[in-house]
Amino acid sequence: MMRFIALLAPLLLWGCSHQVQDYQQQTPTFHLPDYFSGSLNAYGVVKNWQGKQSVRFSAELCGQWQGNEGTLFELFHFSDGRVEQRIWQLAVDKDGKVTGSAADVTGQATGQQAGNTLYWEYVLQIPDGDGVIEVKVEDWLYLVTPQQLMNQSTLYKFGLPVGEIILSIQQQDITASCNALEQQLAELRAG
Repeated sequence: MMRFIALLAPLLLWGCSHQVQDYQQQTPTFHLPDYFSGSLNAYGVVKNWQGKQSVRFSAELCGQWQGNEGTLFELFHFSDGRVEQRIWQLAVDKDGKVTGSAADVTGQATGQQAGNTLYWEYVLQIPDGDGVIEVKVEDWLYLVTPQQLMNQSTLYKFGLPVGEIILSIQQQDITASCNALEQQLAELRAG
């Protein structure tokens, strides 16, 4: 029995996840309203449950804030021709807790900032034929330099990983207006 426990222990430890507080001492410090202000560009890949790249994408982002409440506009262009958009309503409290909502997110996204890292999770509605599939998303965002961020997302269905998204986000112009991107997204929604 002891031999079985000794063999099983590394597997149990391997399954233990890290926590955002593990990164409290890491710099540069990530503060959502500072980073997601003005215009940003993103580039990434989506992997399927087997770890194979299924699609690539680029994205235009733009954020505008009033204090610790903001709006983040996102426009995605996928290598298979799809164009998708999302508008986040975000808030950050004095302790670094992050909340957010979007039209294709069920309920509220919640997370926490610490050091150079933001962890948050939410349930995303993914179009599938005439309906949608809901997947849980666990997002890890790591500020590498003051202008560059890496994002790793794991998608889960029924508690099992079904995909992964890896992307790089580059801050462009923190003073840029979001009006043009907001108008583009409105036109997409209109039809």
